[in-house]
Amino acid sequence: MEDLDAAPAGAHPVIVSACLAGVPCRYDATARPDPEVVAAVAEGRAVPLCAEVLGSLGVPRPPAEVVGPDGEGATGADGADVLDGRARVVTADGQDLTRAFLDGARAVAEHAERVGARSAVLRAGSPSCGAGGIYDGTFSGRLVPGDGVLAALLRRQGLSVRSR
Repeated sequence: MEDLDAAPAGAHPVIVSACLAGVPCRYDATARPDPEVVAAVAEGRAVPLCAEVLGSLGVPRPPAEVVGPDGEGATGADGADVLDGRARVVTADGQDLTRAFLDGARAVAEHAERVGARSAVLRAGSPSCGAGGIYDGTFSGRLVPGDGVLAALLRRQGLSVRSR
């Protein structure tokens, strides 16, 4: 993986989704370990973080998706809209988790700045980490173009962001 290969130990670390590093922090209390990410973390080239856990959400937790201002899914809203107050992150039963998602994204972004990270490798599809594609807000499993809240914030911070 280009971003991980470009980060020798001691250089600017890559921010990675903790679930890709093998930490069971996803909404369903599982991990999605990626061997390259696990190796990069073990070698000190990557820093595993979970924005949702840092935003004080528990493990496990209900799945959440980005919805438009009217609360409806499939509107084309994404993490950038959440950052700008034009969309929310909610569970299927309507619980608003926007504040937690924003708090967690800010915590990861602050850490990325402190360690001098220039790139991030994040979990595809996630309402936090999806880069280039997230679920459409209808809880139907359909992906649409867009970034999760963390991915959008890291891009605004100037980091190169990609999904795995």
